[in-house]
Amino acid sequence: MEQSGTAALLQGAVQDLSSDVASALRGGGHAPVTGGLEDGITVAAVRVLGADLLLPHLLARTPPPPDTLEAFRLTVKTFPPRADAAPTVVWSHWAMRRTLRRFEQNDGLTPAADEGAEPDAAWLDGATWQYLTHQLAVLAPLAVPGADSAVARAARGRPVDVARGFVRAVRRRDWQQAAGAGRWLTLLDGVPDTLGLDSGLDFVELMGGSDPRVALQVAAARAMRRSGALV
Repeated sequence: MEQSGTAALLQGAVQDLSSDVASALRGGGHAPVTGGLEDGITVAAVRVLGADLLLPHLLARTPPPPDTLEAFRLTVKTFPPRADAAPTVVWSHWAMRRTLRRFEQNDGLTPAADEGAEPDAAWLDGATWQYLTHQLAVLAPLAVPGADSAVARAARGRPVDVARGFVRAVRRRDWQQAAGAGRWLTLLDGVPDTLGLDSGLDFVELMGGSDPRVALQVAAARAMRRSGALV
């Protein structure tokens, strides 16, 4: 019962943070992360969102509130990947460290973190288009304008396959995967015009937008599409 209660609290915290980030990406402001650090729920929720917690500030080039940055920093410190962690976990943590370094460098006060060497991306070599799309959707926080990485290069080399994966996810009603794939497609060159990405994102939002994590990815895709930036 206690584990069930903790899981429910974590899920609620993740949904709340996702809603805040999605609202900020739409231009509605970004509430600071202030509560829950002492019991670990907020820190765990930040870990689920990963680097996306600071995405509105990254795109707008504004400093995050001190409490938000501290929650992000504490999460990076508290949840290092284990030696046997899945590649997506390792890459997610690396993306958080890279984002933290970017903001710490810019404040001129805090010693900058070191994101460390880029993780291995060999597990994506020769991946089927279905598996590639699934992995990219999990790693959607790496889809950031101007932020190169081996994962971004894998996506950049296969825009048609990612487009196929987006269509497949929509047909399977996997809205989280569709939204994450759509976010990557927003930043990729060579996406087929016949895909109709804007209409596709509208449909994903209509069908899955009640899930704050889907709403976050759609809002991120639109915010970056407005900027016209390529990865």
